[in-house]
Amino acid sequence: MKIPGLRWWIAGLLFLAAVLNYVDKNTLALLAPTIQQDLGLTDQHYANIQNAFQVAYTIALLASGWIVDKLGPRISLALFLGWWSVANIFTALARSVFSLGVFRFLLGLGEAGNWTASPKTVSEWFPAKERGLAIGIYTAGTPIGMTLAPLFIIWLAGALGWQAAFVATGLLGLVWLVPWLLLYRPLKTHALLTDRERDWIADAAATAERAAPDTRGWTWLGAFAQPIVWCLLLGRMFSDPIWFFYQNWFPKYLVSAHGLTQSDVKVTWVMFLAAGLGSLLGGWLAGRFIRRGGPPERVRVFVLLGCAVFMPLSLFVAQAPPAAWEKLCAQLAGSPACAWLVQHPAAAWSLLLASVIVCAHLAWLTNISALVVDVVPQVSLGKVFGIVAAGSSLGAILMNDAVAKLVKHYSYGPWYTLAAFLHLAVLPLLLWGVLRRKPAAA
Repeated sequence: MKIPGLRWWIAGLLFLAAVLNYVDKNTLALLAPTIQQDLGLTDQHYANIQNAFQVAYTIALLASGWIVDKLGPRISLALFLGWWSVANIFTALARSVFSLGVFRFLLGLGEAGNWTASPKTVSEWFPAKERGLAIGIYTAGTPIGMTLAPLFIIWLAGALGWQAAFVATGLLGLVWLVPWLLLYRPLKTHALLTDRERDWIADAAATAERAAPDTRGWTWLGAFAQPIVWCLLLGRMFSDPIWFFYQNWFPKYLVSAHGLTQSDVKVTWVMFLAAGLGSLLGGWLAGRFIRRGGPPERVRVFVLLGCAVFMPLSLFVAQAPPAAWEKLCAQLAGSPACAWLVQHPAAAWSLLLASVIVCAHLAWLTNISALVVDVVPQVSLGKVFGIVAAGSSLGAILMNDAVAKLVKHYSYGPWYTLAAFLHLAVLPLLLWGVLRRKPAAA
């Protein structure tokens, strides 16, 4: 039996893989207060465990592209997702800092491969004019996963214990493997493809083959010799820690600074939804200006500037809310829908500012990632994406260690002050790296 539109079923499975990727990644951050108390972990222990994940993730970013090219997307993504799902299940067995760190390290080794196998899959199944939509579908799994995680994980942990949250999400990943391996077959002999769809996929392969001989690639050393690669790497390394902080530490901040309970932390779904909207808004805004004739590279830098001006709001996240905000919360006392807001006005103020910040950062992240596509030869995109993303992961490692030390010896305040200016600090570097180049045609 033929399956019309099979390629869109494949895109849907990539979307679900992205959802699982972020749900599994954020489970520890969401349950950190409970797990720390249960296992006797300090904030430094927590930072070390998060860094174990990031070290593995960085290594895997550099290696997974080679694995995908060697084994193909079908086998490699099945291996990556199966690996990280099993690692997530084993996390329920953690009884110490060491064992929890080992399981998170194993999780990081698997999760990075999702972001090298997915674009490779799209390149095989979709012609050029459909690839943007296909990539948009699986990219949407990121904000959806971040939005669902606080609701699902905290509810499950409250009902069955924190160990059950890791087991359940890991089992969902193993279930995902069944339709993936059934539907994704070698394209030349795929029995479920319609003739029309086979023509579409053949056209995609022919287009890629025609483009490859005309494109000069960069070697690894050649990529590191490009100033623009260093600009993008450093730009991600010093700006992405903001995003990692709000994923890994902000729920803990709400508990320690505002007295929220583990159950209350599920309200952070609002922040992750704002992040998802920011990623869509950033791409839409840049595309609007590019369609009007703006050089893509310069348009994206302009959007980056607009995003960076929101980051100084970080200075007020840890401050008392203004009187007007508290007055507004008091006026909502009679509304059942606003009960949480009335009970926690200071936490709600911090959450509001955090939502604006992550919305702006995800718009920033969308455009700095698109700059890689604008300035790097297509044949070298994989290795350069790995290099730049490794810089991002290194920034997360430095952030985890810095925040743990600041919280131990001072408070969260110094971090929020530093975070207010990181984007503005790297913006001149990106301006120099991009504007010194000959602008690309719109």
